[in-house]
Amino acid sequence: MSSPGPEINMKDVAGRAGVAISTVSRALSGAPGVSTATRTRIEAAAAELGYVISPAASNLAGGATKRVAIVVPHLARWICAAMVESLEVRLRAAGFEILIYQVEDADARHRFFAQLPARRKVDAVVVVCLPVSDAERARLDLMGVQVLAAGGQMVDYPFVCIDDFEAARQAVDHLVLLGHRRIAMIDAYDEEIVDWPRESIRHDGYRQALAARSIEVDDQLTVRSGWGGEAAAAAMAALLSLPEPPTAVFAHSDEVALGAVRTIRRAGLRVPEDLSVIGIDDHPFAALTDLTTIEQPVALIATQAAELLLDLLGGVAARTQVKVPTRLVPRATTARPRDALV
Repeated sequence: MSSPGPEINMKDVAGRAGVAISTVSRALSGAPGVSTATRTRIEAAAAELGYVISPAASNLAGGATKRVAIVVPHLARWICAAMVESLEVRLRAAGFEILIYQVEDADARHRFFAQLPARRKVDAVVVVCLPVSDAERARLDLMGVQVLAAGGQMVDYPFVCIDDFEAARQAVDHLVLLGHRRIAMIDAYDEEIVDWPRESIRHDGYRQALAARSIEVDDQLTVRSGWGGEAAAAAMAALLSLPEPPTAVFAHSDEVALGAVRTIRRAGLRVPEDLSVIGIDDHPFAALTDLTTIEQPVALIATQAAELLLDLLGGVAARTQVKVPTRLVPRATTARPRDALV
């Protein structure tokens, strides 16, 4: 990480706001005796200077808060909810209280990173399944607490996640080994996250897996889609409209894969006889619908993230970048293409 600039202290904030240092201390600690107007002016000055009270200075007797903040984009999504649940269970067993901050859209995300509502309240922040921009990382740095990513990678911070490149390779290799050569990809992204990468790691894994098998990459076979099933259904319709449709589809998640399956069946085609479909995650619905997938062990990722965080907070030397293995789960939505030689 880059070297920090000159340290901002209460004297700087007091000078910017035109008040005494003691007034700054009372205002930022939530103590009584400060008018609303003065408190607002001091908070604005602190925000402009990027100043936060250090956790060590603000905690009683210099002790830890025994609280962890979890920042998550969508609690309604299975993978996010499952990861938060497993994190909470392990951290609660270790004596920590959990504060959950859902940043479900661009406005909520902006408010969180602008206001940092968890500052002075927690010992650590766990970012779950959320790509974070350089500016947002800089804001997290201001909190002065341990930051960790679960279910994704963050530059300069510890993380626990799957190898998305390897997961994509496993999916594509499965289809290639079945005999498919015209393999499409539904490249899913979160419409609410402004900084979602244009070409994801899974996108790169798909392209390189094809190239490794000497299969030419056809850009017409790559379509972008929102993360939900309805958007994926529309993306699959675009693929079926091609002059030469694919014989197999790799979807970036199981929800996306199931949206594709719906469109294929509504078009009067059969899965897997006419088209094979594979996803990533092993969502509970994948087993119910017999969907072939690449398992992402969500509970294991979350538990390992919690263990890593506890080690870091305890000052234990630990491997700070952990990639959990994925595996192919073959079910009934993939098979040899119709024209494959028997």
